[in-house]
Amino acid sequence: MEHVRGGQDQDQERSAGPELARLLRRWWEEAGSSTGGTRPTQQALAARLGIDQTTLSRYLNPKHLSTAPPRVVEILHTQLGAPAAELEQARTLCRTALQENGRRQGSDSTADQAADPADSADSTDSADSTDSAGELGTDGPAGTSGRQRSPWLRRALVAAAIMLAFTAGAFVNERLSAPGPKAMDTGAAGALSASEAPYEWPLLRMGEEDQFSRARALQNLLNAHGYKVLADGFFRQDTRDAVMDFQQRHDLAVDGKVGPLTWPELVKVVEHGSGAFEVRAVQELLNNVGQGGTAVSGKFTAATVQDLKFFQRTHGLAATGRVNTDTWLALLVKQLPPVKAPAYQRGTSPLPSAPL
Repeated sequence: MEHVRGGQDQDQERSAGPELARLLRRWWEEAGSSTGGTRPTQQALAARLGIDQTTLSRYLNPKHLSTAPPRVVEILHTQLGAPAAELEQARTLCRTALQENGRRQGSDSTADQAADPADSADSTDSADSTDSAGELGTDGPAGTSGRQRSPWLRRALVAAAIMLAFTAGAFVNERLSAPGPKAMDTGAAGALSASEAPYEWPLLRMGEEDQFSRARALQNLLNAHGYKVLADGFFRQDTRDAVMDFQQRHDLAVDGKVGPLTWPELVKVVEHGSGAFEVRAVQELLNNVGQGGTAVSGKFTAATVQDLKFFQRTHGLAATGRVNTDTWLALLVKQLPPVKAPAYQRGTSPLPSAPL
C-alpha cells in the first residue's frame, strides 16, 4: 500500500497542477526584483484579486490540489510583472490541470458507481429469496418463474434508467452549449453570453443615497463631455443639471434620468489615447465586476487593457481591449452589489444631502 501511495504522489508532483503552482509562486517570489520594486504581500495580492489570502496560498502551494482559475492566472501575471513569454505557458498548464482535475473526479465517481451495482445485486437477490410466490408473479409453479425473472428484470430496469438519464443529460448539455443570440454594435462585434437575455441599460436618477460605481462612471462621462461635477457617486442636483443640459443638447427627453436613451449618447469609445475622464469611468466599472482590482488612475495602462480583455472574453464579447457600446453596457449591467467607496476616495465623499 505504501508503494502505491508513493507512486501516486510522484504522479501528482509531475502533473500540471503542481507545475502551475510552482510557476505562480516563482512569479510572486521574483516580483519587483527586476525593477527594484517591492514584492507585494500575499494579503495585499489577494485583495487585488478579490479572493481571501488562504485561497491564494493554496494556489501558490504545489502540495495543494487547488488549481488557480484562468482569471487569477492572468491577473497574477499582470500584477506581478511576470515575463510575457510565460503567460501562454501558464495558460496551458491551467487548462491541463483543470482537465486532469475533471478526469480525476470522473474516475472517482466511476469507481463509486462501479461498486454500487454489485451491492444492489446482492441486496436484490437477498430480497428475492424472501419474496412470496404471489408477489413475484403467477406464471408457472409458485417460487420458480417469478424468482428467476426478478433479478434480471430489476437489472434491466436499472440499466434503462441509467441510459435514460445519460440521454437526458446529453440533451440538456447540448441545449446549454448551443450558441445564443448575438448583439452587434458600431465597432467590434460582440456576442452576449449564450445563457443570458439581452442586457438592459440601468436607470439612474437623483437621490440621497450613494449610487456607487455606476454613478461615478456617469459623473466621469459627464466630465468627459465638458461638464464639471464631483465624481463621488452621489447623484445630486449638480449631476442632474448636467444630465438635463446634455439631454437637451442631444435632442433627448429632458427628465434628468439616465436610462436606455441617454447612456448610448453619453458613452465614448475608450482606447489608447482616450481622455482621462472616460478612462476613469471604465476603470471604475472594471474595479467592481469581481475579477480582481483595477487601478482607477485615468491612464489607459497595459494592466487596464488586460483586465478589459479578460472581462470581454468572459462575457462573450470580442476581446479587443477597446471599449465600445456593447462593452459599456455589459460593464454597467455586471456591477456587483453596492460596496463602500474605494480606498482612494474614502474621506472625500460628502454626507448624503438632505431630502429635496
